[in-house]
Amino acid sequence: MRRGWKMALSGGLRFCRRMLAWVPVLVIVLVVLWSYYAYVFEMCVVTVANTVEKVIYLAVYHALFVFFIWTYWKSIFTLPHQPHQKFFMSYGDKERYENEERPEVQKQMLLDIAKKLPVYTRTGNGAVRFCDRCHLIKPDRCHHCSVCSMCVLKMDHHCPWVNNCIGFSNYKFFLQFLAYSVLYCLYIATTVFQYFIKYWVGDLPNTRSKFHVLFLLFVACMFFVSLMILFGYHCWLLSRNKTTLEAFSAPVFLSGPDKNGFNLGFIRNFQQVFGENKKLWLLPIGSSPGDGHSFPMRSMNESQNPLLANEEHWEDNEEDGRGPHHLSFL
Repeated sequence: MRRGWKMALSGGLRFCRRMLAWVPVLVIVLVVLWSYYAYVFEMCVVTVANTVEKVIYLAVYHALFVFFIWTYWKSIFTLPHQPHQKFFMSYGDKERYENEERPEVQKQMLLDIAKKLPVYTRTGNGAVRFCDRCHLIKPDRCHHCSVCSMCVLKMDHHCPWVNNCIGFSNYKFFLQFLAYSVLYCLYIATTVFQYFIKYWVGDLPNTRSKFHVLFLLFVACMFFVSLMILFGYHCWLLSRNKTTLEAFSAPVFLSGPDKNGFNLGFIRNFQQVFGENKKLWLLPIGSSPGDGHSFPMRSMNESQNPLLANEEHWEDNEEDGRGPHHLSFL
């Protein structure tokens, strides 16, 4: 009886936690719905007098709005990809691993299993990356999400504003969402500004629309600044072919840590997320190459293009403040 009560309580708490996780998404949805009403009706229909200007404003606004909502929807409801079944331990291997008490033997067992898999990254002490909760050998760039309670391929981070893990399956959609969000806020701010001034100086009558127009500009500017910072950071990550997790902790390879281990150059880094089909770059349609289990690495390309190694050398020098331009001023 007591056990059943505890299970019911635990299930209730999990349900409440899942519901609370949707609160940030609900906040965003409510703000967007209000912004739609304020811009379309209070700004364009009521405030803007010129018909041509009104039509142009509404046409461009709805084009941005559609892409903004589309990419937000895809970021929320595109499920994160989990590793293939071949990365999971078999029942026999799992039983032997858990019964083994010697760490060095466990480490060797994982090495033997990993030999059959395309994994090249390691833990900080050189061991095979293993998830003791999912009981699997982690593919390169895969991490366990404590919120989603599963391992996610090429995990970037868990985003509360979309209530989803951002990883291989939806990182492209997340970047597009940030880009269209920035454009959405910027467009609202630039088109509303002249009417904000007119209301402020009293050129327009003091009606209900005044509050919506004034507040719309403040909200658009506030979100634009915060989103632009986040979008700029992820553009930098994209240019280096890094995830948020890899930016904080460099991936470790057989040869040791390498913060540029997956950096293939800007064009190829971009294609690793958006693909090679240019027609799909602006659309929230999956086009990332590969299956999320393995990725081209810089070390494998240096033998084909030795300039990559030289490029990394200069990048490290510049980041350490020891580049040629810095030296000329000493």
